[in-house]
Amino acid sequence: MRRVFGITGWKNSGKTTLTEKLVAEFARRGWKVSTVKHAHHDFDIDKPGADSFRHRQAGATEVAIVSDRRWALMHELRDEDEPTLDAILSRLGTCDIVLVEGYKREAHSKIETRRLEAKDRAPLSAKDPHIVAIAADFAVAGENLPVFDLDDTKSIVDFIERTTGLAR
Repeated sequence: MRRVFGITGWKNSGKTTLTEKLVAEFARRGWKVSTVKHAHHDFDIDKPGADSFRHRQAGATEVAIVSDRRWALMHELRDEDEPTLDAILSRLGTCDIVLVEGYKREAHSKIETRRLEAKDRAPLSAKDPHIVAIAADFAVAGENLPVFDLDDTKSIVDFIERTTGLAR
């Protein structure tokens, strides 16, 4: 059974910072963690001029870059639709938990991040029954969900462990 837990929120709400802290805490506790990050449109992880970039530019659909320290697989969609989250999850190796950043519309359990600077945006939890908690850098009132301080990483990881059944 693959354990998946999401970090969602509006732009600049603290998703990436929280995800980074959660990964570090899960790893510190001895868990093997993988992540999936939803990006927008034409992102690139490859540098123009690099051999792998040149392979993709020439028309390769998949390019694997391999060294004795890491490997990466890039898949150029060409005329294909964006893959589903499930399709991406099925390609990941074995791990204890996958943290998914973004993917607002998917049906996995998620924590919603909120920052005071982005407070004018409507809370996502009002319309997403898969949001099971909130992490904010300000006091949140009138919520029926558990609310955590955005910087209380240990309590959030404790909650995710319980929610996903990961706790030892």
